[in-house]
Amino acid sequence: MRTLEPKAGEKIKAVRIDEDVLTVDLADGRTVSTPLAWYPRLLHATPEQRNNFIISGAGFGIHWPDVDEDLSVQGMLAGAAAPGVRGSSLIKSLRGTAG
Repeated sequence: MRTLEPKAGEKIKAVRIDEDVLTVDLADGRTVSTPLAWYPRLLHATPEQRNNFIISGAGFGIHWPDVDEDLSVQGMLAGAAAPGVRGSSLIKSLRGTAG
């Protein structure tokens, strides 16, 4: 599978994260929001761990050293959840029910 190169406008300008949502502002003005349920390491992290991130990959990725999580803008734009996160487990997480 061939991976496309990120576009300049997809460079990260700002990151916001709360208990439920990860929001990333891009250089081209777009804002991408994804549920934390897609990223179990971030979902189960403390607020301090979530807020300890580094914009990496020349501005096209985010790294959380405390929980060893890495996300790319391309993955977020493609709607890619973390490996192993499936539809039913995602819905349960979003509803706050045990699996």
